[in-house]
Formats: sequence, C-alpha cells, structure tokens
Amino acid sequence: MAIYVDADACPVKEEVYRVARRHGEKVFVVANAPLRVPPDDSIELVVVRGGFEVADDWIAEQVGPGDLVVTADIPLADRSLKAGARALGPKGYPFHEDSIGEALATRALLDQLRQAGQYGGGPSPFAKADRSRFLGKLDQFVVAIQKDRERAARRSSPGPDQGSPGGPT
Repeated sequence: MAIYVDADACPVKEEVYRVARRHGEKVFVVANAPLRVPPDDSIELVVVRGGFEVADDWIAEQVGPGDLVVTADIPLADRSLKAGARALGPKGYPFHEDSIGEALATRALLDQLRQAGQYGGGPSPFAKADRSRFLGKLDQFVVAIQKDRERAARRSSPGPDQGSPGGPT
C-alpha cells in the first residue's frame, strides 16, 4: 500500500505523515513545486513540473489496487477509483464509485455557472471539524486496506495440506 497526496493545496499533509508512520506505510507527496517534508524514509517528495494537471497525471499513472489517494480534485479521485484505489478528500469525505459520477456532474455544472458569472462561491473554509473527520477516516481507510492486504495474502498462500501435489500423505 502507498498513500499518494495531491499536495499543492493539501491542508492535511502533517496528519497523513502521522497516520502513515503509525501504520508503517509509504507516502508519496506529489507537488508542482518543492515542499518541505519530514526527513523520513517512508515519506517521499515527488516534484513534477510542466503544468496544472501534471501532478494529477503522475498520481493516476502510479496508483493501483490497495493504494489511497488524498485529494480534493474530483477528476483525480475518479481516476484513482477506476484504478482500484481508494480516494479521500482533505475534509474527510471519501469518494465512492457509486457517487463519483454525481460529484463530477456537480463540478462541471458549478464550473459552467462560474464562467457565466452566476456563481462566485467556492468550497467552505477548512475547519477544525474537517481535520478531525479527516484523521478518523484516514485511519479507518488505512486499517481497512491493511486488512484487505492480509486477507489477500492468506488466500494466496497455500494451506498446510496444500503444499505438495496430491495433498496430505
């Protein structure tokens, strides 16, 4: 498992580092410009240059089943889910396959309204409750992914009577 952080505007990077350390998981902090990350072998800064969506593209190319993506970017969350990963917003709201289409449609509608000058709002400010919700959900996701990984390992390893052709003797 790896945790990928869409880091340029992510307000919960420190929380990700803390949870990842506690659970012994690798974190990739992906940004368009250098950021300060803790000196830790399990935390890797990936700086991608070249445009607005380059960090998202890098994450989408790397992520797969058993990984977690922390992002507020709905299209990146969609790409992550399609790759078999889980996705969590920085306010602690998970993205799900059964609701990501609606989130994409809402985003597109709000973009159109903004371009037409009919909608000037953005997301609500980040609050203490958002940070708390995020920490709880992040911990739940990491534990669930680790349990899934353990179950898969047990299923793929041969049992005591399955080690030799022909079964037990």
